[in-house]
Amino acid sequence: MLSKNQARTFFFAGTIISFLVFLGLTWHTLAREVPEQTNAKNITESVIRGKKIFDSNNCMGCHTIFGEGAYYAPELTKAYQRKGEAYIKTVLTVKTPWAPRGRKMVAYGMSEQDAADVIAFLKWAGEVDLNGFPPEPDLQSKVPAPSSSQ
Repeated sequence: MLSKNQARTFFFAGTIISFLVFLGLTWHTLAREVPEQTNAKNITESVIRGKKIFDSNNCMGCHTIFGEGAYYAPELTKAYQRKGEAYIKTVLTVKTPWAPRGRKMVAYGMSEQDAADVIAFLKWAGEVDLNGFPPEPDLQSKVPAPSSSQ
C-alpha cells in the first residue's frame, strides 16, 4: 500500500509522462503524418483555384467529397480516378442542364481554365491517402446462384 505522499508522487509522475507522450504523438501526427497523407506537396495554385471554384458553386450542396456534403449526387473524392479528365471536363463545360439517372445536374458552362482548375482539385483529392475511404464496393452477389436441377 502506498503512503499518501507516494500516491501523490505516482499520480503526478504518471500525469506528466502521459502528457509528454500525448504531446509527442500529436507532434508526430501533425508534423509528419498529416502532410504526407494529405499530399500537401502537390497543392498547386490550380488546385487552390479549383477548390475555390468548387466552394463558390456549392458543389457540396449535392455531392460528397471526403465524406462531407450532401448525398443527392455521386461522391467526388475519387471521381477523377473513376471517370477521367475528359468526362469531368465535359460535365463542367456543358451549357445545358442534363439529368443522369433522373438527377438534374446544373449546367455550369465553365470556361476551359475554370474546368481545368476544378479537375486539378479533383485529381489532388483523389490522390489523398484516406486509409481506404471510400471503400471499394463488393460487387460479388451475396445471393447463391440458382441450381440447374428442377
